[in-house]
Amino acid sequence: MHLKLVYPRWPKLKNQPEFHLPPHGPVCFAATVPDGVGLTFCDENVQPLDLEDTPDLVALSVMLTCQMPRAFEIADGYRARGVPVILGGIGTMLHADEAARHADAVFLGEAEGRFEGVLEDFRAGRLRPRYDYLTDFPDAALIGTARRGILERDRYAFRGLQMVDLVHASRGCRFNCFPCCTPFLGGRRFRPRPIDRVVEEVAGIDNNRLFFVDNSLAQDDAWEKDLFRALAPLKKKWVSHPIKDDDEILDLAAKAGCWYVYQAIVDTSDYIRRRIRRLKDHGIGVEGTIILGTDDHDEDGIRRLVDFLLEIELDLAEFTVLTPFPHTPIRAQLEAQGRILHNRWIEYTGDTVVFQPAQMSPEKLQEMYEYAWSAFYRDLTKEVKMGRLFMKVIGKEVADGTYRPARRPRRAWAGRAVEGGP
Repeated sequence: MHLKLVYPRWPKLKNQPEFHLPPHGPVCFAATVPDGVGLTFCDENVQPLDLEDTPDLVALSVMLTCQMPRAFEIADGYRARGVPVILGGIGTMLHADEAARHADAVFLGEAEGRFEGVLEDFRAGRLRPRYDYLTDFPDAALIGTARRGILERDRYAFRGLQMVDLVHASRGCRFNCFPCCTPFLGGRRFRPRPIDRVVEEVAGIDNNRLFFVDNSLAQDDAWEKDLFRALAPLKKKWVSHPIKDDDEILDLAAKAGCWYVYQAIVDTSDYIRRRIRRLKDHGIGVEGTIILGTDDHDEDGIRRLVDFLLEIELDLAEFTVLTPFPHTPIRAQLEAQGRILHNRWIEYTGDTVVFQPAQMSPEKLQEMYEYAWSAFYRDLTKEVKMGRLFMKVIGKEVADGTYRPARRPRRAWAGRAVEGGP
């Protein structure tokens, strides 16, 4: 049997430096594909997609809302030629009913312990239109090592520098932030993986630079401390979403190789100022993630916010426009208020206004979004500031003997076929 796995292309934030991270969803899904199934993978963001082949089954792994239109195009094209298609991933979960109109089957939820049964149904000619495990989460101990062998690693370098590999130590999130769909996707219960399994996976990744994509590592103090203690001997350098603002935890994170964190910045308070300073005092860089267009934002407020970000000396800032993705608290609110402008999913990228702001016109918010990027990076470009962060991590790697020069890129392939196991 030949299964073709596709990660559809999607429009990047136009103000970001042009680079690509290796996708996480497809490699986690690929780990659930049984031995003996031939697997071909294509990340359409970094390589051309052959749409004229005839695999036995096409699986589309879709992460983002703005990927959905392209996923539908690919699915429709294969199905028109008689090739069956199954859609899965976060994007599919958020758009399940619409996705079902473009696929022979949709898979909703986490695949561990489940996908082998889907393939058995397919072989027997009884593929179901919908496999719904959205609220039926697998045991975290079933989460295996992601199958990174399907990736063409050299495609994920930036100007000769090896980018990060993605990994996760937990699923679920006990928080319920207004712009986030994680409670719908992964539940409100924190579900950590066994730490020894995480360490085993991290140790086996042929890359010194990692990104823990967990929604937040700051969900259980004892677990967070144990995780950092276990990671420290590996001498990996890593990025993550928030960690706990606690002296012991910050010390342990720094010793474990924390390179920088993504920190949401919602206001100009002393709390935010102190949090950024404490991270930096521990040698941990900070990339601010800033959502523009909340109901308390007017034009002057956004200008003051950008000035504040420069004052506290963020290493990087990523600005996005508030975007009401399906199954988020903010979408429910804006729908009830009649403030959603349209559902053209290709524009739900985080850099385009798709709702009516409270204190300005959509056009003015779009203008202020552009202002924020240009004002924050007016003295040093995005590429220079990113380069400075990379120089810091290279310095740390040189100091502990883990630095490896970038490899020369190989010739581009149209896809990589992997038969049997990882």
